[in-house]
Amino acid sequence: MENGNSVSGAKPTVMVTNDDGIDAPGLRALVAALVSTNLFHIVVFAPDSERSAASHCVSWQRVVTVKKIDVPGATAFAVSGTPADSTSLGISKKIFPSVPDLVVSGINLGCNCGYDIVYSGTVGGAREAFFHGIPSVAVSYDCYNMFGRKLNVDNFTLCAEASIPIITAMLAEIKNKTYPQNCFLNINVPREVANNKGYRLTKQGKCFYKMGWTQVTSEAQEGTTTPTKVMEIKPPENTEVCTDESALSTKEEHLVFKLDTAETPAVDNDDTDYSSLQAGYITVTPLSALSPAEIDSVAFFKKWLPGVCERFSSTL
Repeated sequence: MENGNSVSGAKPTVMVTNDDGIDAPGLRALVAALVSTNLFHIVVFAPDSERSAASHCVSWQRVVTVKKIDVPGATAFAVSGTPADSTSLGISKKIFPSVPDLVVSGINLGCNCGYDIVYSGTVGGAREAFFHGIPSVAVSYDCYNMFGRKLNVDNFTLCAEASIPIITAMLAEIKNKTYPQNCFLNINVPREVANNKGYRLTKQGKCFYKMGWTQVTSEAQEGTTTPTKVMEIKPPENTEVCTDESALSTKEEHLVFKLDTAETPAVDNDDTDYSSLQAGYITVTPLSALSPAEIDSVAFFKKWLPGVCERFSSTL
């Protein structure tokens, strides 16, 4: 596969995407930090609007539009699709004559650790590049918790600067053809980025933000929903919940729900991504396409499946 060096001379090409949208402060800070080094040729292919929690969705059977956008120091395009769409189109050679040397997805507004990685559009953008054999890294900043975001632009600049050594080192290995092809990286930067304890290699943990559903009453206005009151669903005792679709078929009887974060994750073991992040480290977690099952689960099913096969055969 022809890489980005053919486009930019001696400079490697870095493609940036994200899931917060092309105007998000995290992406803009990352691009500015990359441009300031004068070491890279920068291209941007990112969603034209917020696509958080898009996971690895792609726009199947739907057209995607691309519009050139002004991002200082970079050649940038806004895509009317998901992060995975943006990466896929950016590396397809439909816009550029070559593929990038490295894809960086971020900087995400909020951490991506543990099982929450499954929901992440930021990680999805990096994973899409990995699927196509292009080295990639997702970068996220633990800028908020369930009590609200801390959107300090200076902190995003510090996050970007903390990512540059990793990006530079990755590109050195890529140039030497010594970078491993069987994984991509997931980086999380702690909330107190100015006082971080340095990089720590971690493994994916099991933590995740538990979600809850809240019913809201609303006014529908041109396809949008404006909440006017929030109420928790608490059916009276001994009340049977109606599941008859015909009872909910009219517009007046539609029920409207909002997904909310119920509680923050519990901290995993010391060597996992979330626990190390909460301890103040910049976590570096190698990921693959899918998370394999744990060894004890595999051992269980190795013994279990032959018995299922025997019982199935006896019914034939």
